Amino acid sequence: MEIKSIVLRHIKMDLLNPFTTSVGTEYDKDFVLVEVKSKTGLSGWGESVSIIEPIYNEETTKTNWHMLSDFLIPLILKEPIQHPHEIAERFKPIRGNFNAKAALECAIWDLYAKEQNLPLAKVLGGVKDKIEVGVSVGIQESEYLMLKQIEGYLAEGYKRIKVKIKPDWDIHLIKLIRGQFPDIPLMADANCAYTLDDIEHLQQLDQYNLTMIEQPLAHDDIIDHAKLQAKLQTPICLDESIHSAEDARKAIELGSCKIINLKIGRVGGLTESLKIHDVCVKNDIPMWCGGMLEAGIGRAHNLAITSLANFSLPGDTAPSAHYWKADIIQPEVKMNKGYIHLPQGAGIGFEPNIEEINELTLFSKTFY
Repeated sequence: MEIKSIVLRHIKMDLLNPFTTSVGTEYDKDFVLVEVKSKTGLSGWGESVSIIEPIYNEETTKTNWHMLSDFLIPLILKEPIQHPHEIAERFKPIRGNFNAKAALECAIWDLYAKEQNLPLAKVLGGVKDKIEVGVSVGIQESEYLMLKQIEGYLAEGYKRIKVKIKPDWDIHLIKLIRGQFPDIPLMADANCAYTLDDIEHLQQLDQYNLTMIEQPLAHDDIIDHAKLQAKLQTPICLDESIHSAEDARKAIELGSCKIINLKIGRVGGLTESLKIHDVCVKNDIPMWCGGMLEAGIGRAHNLAITSLANFSLPGDTAPSAHYWKADIIQPEVKMNKGYIHLPQGAGIGFEPNIEEINELTLFSKTFY
């Protein structure tokens, strides 16, 4: 690949509805979009998943822009790249900053797939032509509103419901949901809201046949999760704790989880995502793709990775209209009876809506 230039754009989009978790409420979303232009005239696109505050992890939209501008883009433009697998090694001297790395690496993967004239899903080794879709339900003002929202999502065809929980918004809520919807695939996402002092409290969830409880303990922990998993019948799914294939291997060996949530931005890109997938296949650990309130470009990359065989559980890859009045891709991501059909075009398979992107762009910069 001969890269001609790289364009960064800072855009901002309003969410259709506020989204509340145990760590806060989001009303809008800032993104860094990455466009990598080749000398052949093709463009590959990536999207940073960071938000403006360091509450999910240590990265923010501003730190992503800084890392991309001052460190990562210069490393990419320094010398030619033959294959996207080379990027992780080139980025190795830069510690952490996984969201920033992923945004640029995903753009180059998209460009590479377009140069091969193949869908990104096929280039990554995907085997599916459609994926099951789950939905994440944020913390609501009342349990009644939560139940009504779940009822609506089930009517739309979603294959799995995930609800956000925290202390005082957990056991009774799950009991009510199970009372009204006894047989639906249901999981609870704690976003690190508990400690080992809550073991007996969390054991109450075992009676409700949950698919999993996601990241109940600290964001950087795998030791205490192993202690908790030994006391729970409900499978633990790790999210924030997994940044690499090595993290996944160690967590599995310790017995810290029985399921892993993969977020491309959290692990630094698609190359590391493939390695984590292989570790999970080797150890018979099911996977699913988590969401970070992505716009269309990030969502398209999620679709591509979810096409791999071991993504056996419905992910948080809801259609564009679930989040945005208008998305930044054409056509928008759409769901049909609980499934999203993978695009067949080259690369991510969606065209960036340049007019919409320009309207939303706060500022941009081009690197040569």
